[in-house]
Amino acid sequence: MGVWIVGADVLAAGRFAVSPLTETVAAMKAFAGKGTHPAQRAWLEAWAPVYRQRLRDDPFTAALVEATLRPRWVADFLVTPPVDADGTFDGDLARLRATTPDDARAQLRAEGVPVPDILGGPDLIDRTADVLTWVWDLAVRPDWPHRRRLLQADIVARSHQLATGGWAAALLGMRPDMHWAGDGRLQVNAYDHPPVDLTGAQLSFVPTLSRDGWICLDAPHRYVVVYPCAGFLADPAVVVAPAALSRLLGPVRALVLAHLNTSKTPTQLCAVTGYGLGTVGGHLRVLLDAGLVQRRRTGRAVLYYRTPRGEDLGTEG
Repeated sequence: MGVWIVGADVLAAGRFAVSPLTETVAAMKAFAGKGTHPAQRAWLEAWAPVYRQRLRDDPFTAALVEATLRPRWVADFLVTPPVDADGTFDGDLARLRATTPDDARAQLRAEGVPVPDILGGPDLIDRTADVLTWVWDLAVRPDWPHRRRLLQADIVARSHQLATGGWAAALLGMRPDMHWAGDGRLQVNAYDHPPVDLTGAQLSFVPTLSRDGWICLDAPHRYVVVYPCAGFLADPAVVVAPAALSRLLGPVRALVLAHLNTSKTPTQLCAVTGYGLGTVGGHLRVLLDAGLVQRRRTGRAVLYYRTPRGEDLGTEG
């Protein structure tokens, strides 16, 4: 794949998206020992043994995982590019079900992946959907509100970088091999393939709590970069307010103040706390009036940060 030719019109329509199916596939990669975010360690310890037992008991699932999930690569048919910015699992899965078994096997062979006999039947897609649904119901759906909040927080941070520094800033550090090569050329990985022109296509960026991102596409219509969610917004260490502070200010206001250990916009605070803009804005006004926070404008955004008085309160245990 190597280089994508990305014109101004494609960039202008580019977007970030959250995909439940992508996160389900990321969970399968994590269960296989291919990496997950530190915040997911307890979750991994709870569900990875159940998943691995299924691999031992079900030859189809084991063969499917072996053929479709590899380091920094996922078969395109397994996680079709999302259409909506904030989609549903059922909607994502419907696009998978639209794939024919022959097309799925052709994708694997095109990548040089052997297709075992157990994946050769007419029920390949139906059985694949069943496996993904099982993983979603078992381990991802119960944790989805928390995961979705972390993923959206990453998107909020990237969107702020986009507004203030353009796409070069928003994509900085997204993936090890990805960088702007100039003249509308986006290097997406280190493969030495002919450049792909994305004119007229939809370009999306999907965060995941996996440490292992990948590229997926529905050429020539949609191209997606799946990238590891990173940064302070996904760090669970910053989301707990001291108990004494919660008793003094109230739990929500204390949580807002605790999150301001680094400057954040009201929208970022909404993403990491899970509260609405009206609620967060009201608490920010009280904290501002009390002299515990201050604000400054940077570009189009308004950033809030703790004053020395707020710093003293926000860091007390």
